[in-house]
Amino acid sequence: MKNLEIEDIKDLQSIELLKALHILTTDGKINQDSRRKLKQVYHLFNFIEPLLLELQAQDSEMTLVDHGAGKSYLGFIIYDLFYKKIQKGHIYGIESREKLVLDSLALQKRIKFERMTFMKTTVKEASFSDLIPKKIDIVTALHACDTATDEAIDFALKKEAKYLVLVPCCQAEVAQYLKKNKAKKLIDPLAELWRHAIHTREFGSHVTNVLRCLKLEAHGYQVSVTELVGLEHSLKNELILAHKIEGPRQRTSDRIKSLLFDLGLQDLENRFLN
Repeated sequence: MKNLEIEDIKDLQSIELLKALHILTTDGKINQDSRRKLKQVYHLFNFIEPLLLELQAQDSEMTLVDHGAGKSYLGFIIYDLFYKKIQKGHIYGIESREKLVLDSLALQKRIKFERMTFMKTTVKEASFSDLIPKKIDIVTALHACDTATDEAIDFALKKEAKYLVLVPCCQAEVAQYLKKNKAKKLIDPLAELWRHAIHTREFGSHVTNVLRCLKLEAHGYQVSVTELVGLEHSLKNELILAHKIEGPRQRTSDRIKSLLFDLGLQDLENRFLN
């Protein structure tokens, strides 16, 4: 264990919250795994805070939905660092595991973060919940596995979200379709990109995120992609940021359709072209 260095903690951050989240021990120490988690959440907050400030300047409702919330590190820390001081806005944590939801509700009650809601539901089901407003300002998904990131995107589109902040994880669906159609596509030299199993997995992951970005662009979002933190902290490191700026773009939809055809992924049109 190490004592937490003062530069590791953001201004206004509650030490008691970090202890309650078990990022810090009761005597204020931190292990390497917790330090890594905290660094990831802080890096993500650095990207989210400017969006919150812009929404605040626009007198927005300041609604944020965090999909695949897990232990809700992200939601609690965003609330502590930003929402607590502005006395407006609401954070919704979406998680399918009941124990994690109950733990978050218990912690929320203990620390009195009143403008937070935790829901035991899937990302897909959350789109139809009456407990969530019809429009949402920010949608986040940190390490939402496989198709959960796509479902978070669909949720954001349905809720007309102004911003998305996504860190995808464990994409398998596209790789499965690449593998399924591999023999047929090997007549095309392009298929050498995913002929070997490890390349199928890696290329499938890359293609998945490319298609996600294109889908958002097709719906009028300005998209940028960057690293969340260094690879020494996480191999699932791609951060997708999207800002709604205009209406649908048919040309981008056409490019998605062409890309799916070229890769033999036509079966996935419903996911990336809806």
